[in-house]
Amino acid sequence: MCLSGEIDLHFWLTRSVGRCIGLNFCRALDQGRLSPETYMQLVQACRECPHVASCQSWLGDQRGAASTDRAPDFCRNGPALDALNHP
Repeated sequence: MCLSGEIDLHFWLTRSVGRCIGLNFCRALDQGRLSPETYMQLVQACRECPHVASCQSWLGDQRGAASTDRAPDFCRNGPALDALNHP
């Protein structure tokens, strides 16, 4: 197993769920609502989540950016992503 590939996958899953709920990570970082360390913690939490297949399926059902206003219930990062998106 390639560790960097795993990190890449979970970075993109985290970013994609954020995009689907209308969260702009770059803006949150620029505004100081999200630190780089917290962003890394979100990716790490995603790496530990047992719902990768469900996440990929959920993402496949979305229709682009801001297609919903909340992360899926099974998402380990859901509460944090929702809080960042709805300060």
